[in-house]
This record gives sequence, structure tokens and C-alpha cells, in this order.
Amino acid sequence: MSVPTPAPPVPTAFGEVKGWFSAYDQALFEWFLTRQNRDADQRGDLLELGAYMGKSAIFLGQYLRDGEEFTVCDLFDSAAPDDANLAEMQGSYSTLTRRAFEANYQAFHEALPTVIQAPTSVVADKVRAASCRFVHVDASHLYEHVAEDVKTSRLVAAPGAVVVFDDYRAWHCPGVAAAVWGAVASGDLHVICISQMKLYATWDDPEPLQSELRTWLESREGVWHGVETVAGRPLVRIGDKGFAAPEPPKPLHPAAPAPAAAVPAPATATATAPAPASAPASARVSPPPARKPTAGWRALAKDLLPPLLTRAIVARRKRRR
Repeated sequence: MSVPTPAPPVPTAFGEVKGWFSAYDQALFEWFLTRQNRDADQRGDLLELGAYMGKSAIFLGQYLRDGEEFTVCDLFDSAAPDDANLAEMQGSYSTLTRRAFEANYQAFHEALPTVIQAPTSVVADKVRAASCRFVHVDASHLYEHVAEDVKTSRLVAAPGAVVVFDDYRAWHCPGVAAAVWGAVASGDLHVICISQMKLYATWDDPEPLQSELRTWLESREGVWHGVETVAGRPLVRIGDKGFAAPEPPKPLHPAAPAPAAAVPAPATATATAPAPASAPASARVSPPPARKPTAGWRALAKDLLPPLLTRAIVARRKRRR
């Protein structure tokens, strides 16, 4: 008889969701997505390739508008398509399950996104071409897979879409850097800005976004930025100096506040009010007389020693007299 798998824990705060999502990348996601939501002409779906436990998906779900679709693709606990991908899954994502992702997501949103539990190579056949205004790519770190994800992001990107690639420069996944920068070097993918962990790009003209972004960055504290020229095009380089994260997504069922510690009532001394000066002496209450200290060893023995031992010492002293 099989033992049922226990239900995954349900987070009661965004910080409890496992994952890697820096404060200033959250702020950049918020800026790009809020800008899109303000623009009535820029509609489109949201897409995430690689979800892990759902931290960035939960964040993205806040910006989904009526009539739009949010699609998440991940292998989760399915079999990997090749040995290299299997080794990657076993080494970095052994605890990842679709059940855990869905439990985390539904702790913050009533409805799940469209979930594709498969290799990201199937996305181009399942998501409409030119339909997505924001694409977040954080799936396999293997060059062949990332190169395919880069192509997919171009197929599904709507005009003016923002495409974000995670780990574009991390030392432990050079395949991501090779695939992403290869697309930049070819002149097709245009970088808007880079943070320490993510590269923000578009398949269209990046200049309007860069200009607005620089103006916004100049008004923010806790961040520095500069402009670099790479492959003949400018990009904004952003660094963290204590950047404050935006307001996190609110859980549907937050944890109950801890009960306040009981504060003991202040001790009140019982005092006898003095009788009025005109009262007769018999009516006045005098404080009890102070106990006079008993002199000598008897007092000391009485105070410090057990009664039986005290009586024995007294009897012995009497016999000596």
C-alpha cells in the first residue's frame, strides 16, 4: 500500500517562497510591467520559461490584465529530454515538483496560469506567435536549450515586447551567456539594460525604453547606473546600492498575527491611610513595631539551622554548664 505524499507547505508571505529574485530585479520587473499596463495600446500575454518554485511567476501574475493569458513552462518532476538535462535537473532542482509550484502560486492568486509541463522546446507550438508582451527565460542552462529558448522568445514576442534572460553572465552556466550574447552579437536582440543576474532586451528598438528607464533610475535611491556600448549599441548597466524591493505580492491567507504578550498588572502596595489629625488616638492605626534583632548565637542558629540541629546544640551547651 503506497503512502500518500504529504501536501507541500503553503507560504503565508512572499519571502517564504524559495527562489532567486533580487530586490532590484523585482523593481525592474515592476517598472517594465507597470509601464506596459499604463499603455492601453500595449496589450499581450505573459510567458515564463522555467519556474522553479514560482517566486517570479507569483510576481508576474500581479500584472495580468483581463483578456490576457499567463503561460508557465517547466519540466517540474517530469523526465528530462536528454542525459545532460537530466543531470542538470538532479543536481540543481531535485526538490522541484509541479505540486509545490501550484501550492505556492495559489497562495497568492485565485487561478493558476496555463501550465505546460514539458521541455521549453514545445512552447513555440503551444503559444501563439507575436502574442506576448513580457517573456522571462530562466529554464535550462545548457547552450542548446537556451539557444532554442532565444528563438522561441522571438517567435512569441509581440511588437515592443520585453524579453528577460536570467544567468546571462553567471560563471556556472556559460551556455546561457554564449546563447544570449550570440543573439546580441548577431544584431537581432537589442539589450535595454543589465543587472547583476538578468539581461533585459527587446527584438525592437530599445531606445525609447532606455531613455525612460534612465530618467526613472536617476530619481531612485539605492541604485547606480551607467551606459556602455556593446556591439555598436548602448545598454544601461545597473548596480545595487541597497535598492528597496517593491511591495511584495499579498498572500490570499496571511498568517494570523502572533498574540500579544500579556503585560502583568503593576503591583499595588496595600497601605493604610492615616487617620485625620483630629481623630482620637484610639482611632489612629500605628505601624507595627519593628522587630528587634535577637543577639547572640541563638538568634543566628534559629535563623540559619534546622530546628533539630538547633535543639541538639542547645542541649549540648546545657550539659557543659
